[in-house]
Amino acid sequence: MRAVLWGCRIFIFLFLLAFALKNTEPVSVRFFFDATWQAPLIIIVLAFFAGGAVLGLMALLGTVFGLRREISRLKREVALVKQQQITPS
Repeated sequence: MRAVLWGCRIFIFLFLLAFALKNTEPVSVRFFFDATWQAPLIIIVLAFFAGGAVLGLMALLGTVFGLRREISRLKREVALVKQQQITPS
């Protein structure tokens, strides 16, 4: 199973490497106010992919911190219930 997984990884890496080598022509990305960015196509694709990944992670931060707060609250409640079970009134 590990050999199949490594084979898939190597295949994907070689596929992306070939894609990168085939897309080295410079292209222009036009932004607002006549600003342009000229770079090889693969650099632009990778930059926008990385930017999208960063924006996606930032969008999840609120949810992650909210869930961490809820977990800590639930842990405190469990500790309180265990403490009340140990010392009966």
